[in-house]
Amino acid sequence: MSVAPINKAKKMLQDDKLVLCMAVNQMRTAEAPVIAAACGFDAIFIDLEHSATSTETAAMIAVSAIGAGITPIARVSSHHPFQAARILDAGAQGVMIPHIENAAEAQAIVDNLRFPPLGKRSAYGTGPSLRYAAMGQGEVNTFLNEHELLIAMLETPEAIEHADAIAAIPGIDVVHIGSLDVSNLMGIPAEYRDPRMRAEAAREDLEEGRAGEHGEDLRGCLGSHKKERCLPRPGMNARARNSAP
Repeated sequence: MSVAPINKAKKMLQDDKLVLCMAVNQMRTAEAPVIAAACGFDAIFIDLEHSATSTETAAMIAVSAIGAGITPIARVSSHHPFQAARILDAGAQGVMIPHIENAAEAQAIVDNLRFPPLGKRSAYGTGPSLRYAAMGQGEVNTFLNEHELLIAMLETPEAIEHADAIAAIPGIDVVHIGSLDVSNLMGIPAEYRDPRMRAEAAREDLEEGRAGEHGEDLRGCLGSHKKERCLPRPGMNARARNSAP
């Protein structure tokens, strides 16, 4: 009898363990998550915002990731719930929603992507993220509300000011700081060692420290090794590495 798979990354975050996630942008084959798993990653991050990857291709990668024993996460292109709900139905065990600015926007995401009683997402029966297990709809609702990762991406200094309120929304699991976009808007693109970025990072820590009882913290570490050495600090629970050049 098939048993629905747990979400490895979410379980690790709940256990206060570091999650390693490989981001893929141009690598659009089922081998990508198998390679990620072989290299020791705990999750794979499928970028649907900054690539031409289709929902169908993303679903193929997600299903392969489940088979490889790592968590498939998709970053969708907007707040619109249909793309996020479709990729969750098709196999993703988590979604990252970009450009969240405040608690009201975070609440709207929960309303659309969580099943009752947390939200109003449309039921779809069974699918890859359930490993097609025979489950009643009430059990499906409870299982997916518990095991799917819902990540709010904060990409402006103004959004970071609301990090604690965003993280406090029931149903938001992770707050992701988009450090590249934050630095761009500050006029210091990708200058992570700039004192102004350091000051902003300290403010992020303050906001997320207040929010820690509600949600985990995942900071963007995409790109060069220089950035990766600069960004991780105590309290960061997840780390992403870009597979693209």
